[in-house]
Amino acid sequence: MNGTVELIFDGKPLVLPTVVGTEGEVGIDIATLRAKTGCITLDPGYGNTGACESAITFIDGEKGILQYRGYDIAELAQKSTFVETAYLLIYGELPTSAQLAEFSGLLTDNEMLHEGMRHHFEGFPPTAHPMAILSSMINAASSYHPGLINAREERFPYHAARLISQVRTIAAFSYRKAHGLPSIYPKTTLKYTANFLHMMFSYPGEDCELKPEIVRALDLIFLLHADHEQNCSTSTVRMVASSRANLFASASAGVCALWGPLHGGANQAVLEMLEEIHKEGDDGTKFLTAVKDKTGNRRLMGFGHRVYKNFDPRAVIIKEQCDKVLAQLHVSDPLLDIAKKLEEIALHDEYFVSRKLYPNVDFYSGIIMRAIGIPMDMFTVLFAIGRMPGWIANFKEVMDDPDSRISRPRQIYTGATLRNYKPLAERA
Repeated sequence: MNGTVELIFDGKPLVLPTVVGTEGEVGIDIATLRAKTGCITLDPGYGNTGACESAITFIDGEKGILQYRGYDIAELAQKSTFVETAYLLIYGELPTSAQLAEFSGLLTDNEMLHEGMRHHFEGFPPTAHPMAILSSMINAASSYHPGLINAREERFPYHAARLISQVRTIAAFSYRKAHGLPSIYPKTTLKYTANFLHMMFSYPGEDCELKPEIVRALDLIFLLHADHEQNCSTSTVRMVASSRANLFASASAGVCALWGPLHGGANQAVLEMLEEIHKEGDDGTKFLTAVKDKTGNRRLMGFGHRVYKNFDPRAVIIKEQCDKVLAQLHVSDPLLDIAKKLEEIALHDEYFVSRKLYPNVDFYSGIIMRAIGIPMDMFTVLFAIGRMPGWIANFKEVMDDPDSRISRPRQIYTGATLRNYKPLAERA
C-alpha cells in the first residue's frame, strides 16, 4: 500500500508520498521536491533512483532472484523457449497455442529484409564492427515502412515481430559481410534460433548441421538475456521512446548503449582475459594468485555482478548447458581449458567464495559462443538479439502509459559564473 514519509528539510518537516511495489520495494516519490524545497537530488549513475514504474521484470540482487512477468527465470529456462518468453515479456502473459502460432507466424513472415537493404550492407567497409552495422541497419529497415513513424496501436504487433525477426537476419548478414562470405537467406521451415545458426554458418547449396544441444544452448542464451530491468541500454530505449521516437529508432539507440564494454561487452572481456592468460603460458592459477594479491593490475572478468550480491541465477542455469555443449563438441581449445580452471578454483577458493565472486552469465555465455564458433566481435550482437524483446516491452510500456512524459533529467551546474565577452584583441 502506498503511503507517505516525513523527512526533515532545513529544520522543517517535509512530507513526500511513497510508492510500494508488488514485491515490497519502497520508493520515495520526489516529483514535488523541487517545487517544495527548491532542491533536486543528485545520484550519479542513477544507482538509487527509480526512473519509472514497470511491470516487466523483477530483480532481488541480494537473494539472487530474477523474474519475467512474475515467472522465475529458472522455470522459464527449463520449460519455455526464447520466442515464447519474448511474447510473455511484450504482452504480459504466456501465450495460448493460437497466440503463439500467430506470433511465430509473424516472425516467419517478416524474417526477410527488403532486397534494397543489400546495398546498405555493401556500403560498410570490411573493418566495420557488427554492432555499428546492426544499429545502422535497424534504422535503415524502418525506412522501408514509412507508416512506422506514426504507427497506430493496432500495427504494433506487426512492427514488434518484424524487429525481433529481422534483427537476427541483419546480425547474420553483418557477420557474413565482415568475413567476405555470401549472404544466406532465412528458411521458413526453421525455428527462430536454428534459423539464425543456418544464416550464420551455412553455404549456398550446403546447409550447416544443426545439433540440438547447440541450438538449445543459443536459445537459452537469448532467453536469459531477454530482459534485465532498468539497465543502461533499456533505460536508453525508454528515454528515446519518451520523445515518441518510433520503435526501430529506440531499439537502435539501445544497440548503441549496449555496445559499450561496461555493458554488453562483458562476455567479450572474458575471452580477452583468457587470451591474455594463455599468451603468458599460464593455466589460470598464477593469474588468480595475482588477483588475490592485487599485483599486476589483474582484473577478473566474468565473476561477480553489480546487481547480484549473492549469485547470478542465470549463471547457475547456463553452466549446465555449457557443460553439455563442451561435451557434445569435444572441443580442444586452450582458452576453454583455462576457463574451466578459473571456474574450478573460484568456486572452491575461500577468497572468492567469501567475496561471492561466482562466475556470472557472461562467463559461461562467452565460453559457449566461442565453442559454437561465434567470433568475439559478434558476442555483443547476440546479446542485442536476446535483449530485443525486453527493449520492445519497455518501449510498449512507455507508449501505453497515459501519464508518460519526455525524460528530462536535471543537473547540478559546476561551470563558470556569469562573465563578459572580451574582444579577441583583449584576450591574453
